[in-house]
Amino acid sequence: MSQPDYLQLLDHLYDGLYFVDPQRKITFWNRTAEQITGFTADEVIGSHCYDNILNHVDADGNALCESGCPMAKAMDTNASIESEVYLRHKQGHRVPVAVRIRPLPGAEGQVLGGIELFQDLSEKTGVLLQLEELRQLALVDSLTGLANRNYFEREIEVHLQEQARYGWPFGLLFVDIDNFKQVNDNYGHEVGDRVLQMVARNLKHICRPFDVFGRWGGEEFIGLVRNIQGPEMKVIAERLRMLIENSQLQQGDGFVGVTVSVGATLARVGDTLSDLVKRADELMYRSKNKGKNCVTTDF
Repeated sequence: MSQPDYLQLLDHLYDGLYFVDPQRKITFWNRTAEQITGFTADEVIGSHCYDNILNHVDADGNALCESGCPMAKAMDTNASIESEVYLRHKQGHRVPVAVRIRPLPGAEGQVLGGIELFQDLSEKTGVLLQLEELRQLALVDSLTGLANRNYFEREIEVHLQEQARYGWPFGLLFVDIDNFKQVNDNYGHEVGDRVLQMVARNLKHICRPFDVFGRWGGEEFIGLVRNIQGPEMKVIAERLRMLIENSQLQQGDGFVGVTVSVGATLARVGDTLSDLVKRADELMYRSKNKGKNCVTTDF
């Protein structure tokens, strides 16, 4: 089989795939990699993986392309590595991916480069099927593709009833973009809409199959997190905040980034819809008053 035929087969893999040479310069970038990242082969080939194109971070927000690069470690140790990280999509949001990296050995044992396969984990959240169902019910926000306020109020009511009857725990996250008016004032409402969409994509990607995130209104978002206790709720809220902080929207020659203030609370027996939303909203404002870009809880 000729090399072009071989590379054509690699273009049809279900996983993203790229090769690097010994200096970690990218020499091949398949079509699935283009689909997962938004970056075309022409934009990537010839650059180095440490040029921070994908700006990988781990679940704690550590920048891996600058230090702790799995590709560099695999090539230095001549060992295979598997990991789950978040890459930055060309549109700015974070995409969770499972990466599998192997060094490419030469005839005499030297490392000739590296190969990375990466799988988009966001599909596993089941959120796409969920949103398609919601679209059919006209319960999706048209700008962000998230559940709208009408749907969310009904969903909270259902879960309050389930908690009262069965004791099933759930929590609410109230998320507000910091200094969003400045984004609109500095860049215009079109860029502001793209920032809202970037934040929404991050919420979709952190969403578990049984959680729901929606747009409450303006730059406010809300999340209903099922079967949760305080410590896990805190982890999800902090990860959400971290992913948004590490997301950037390309605008001209620069980037536009935002942070969010988050309030997190657990539903209590006897709560009404108004009680629960008001408590989460007040906690979010406490995050604003503490300097923004943080999470405040009451547990």
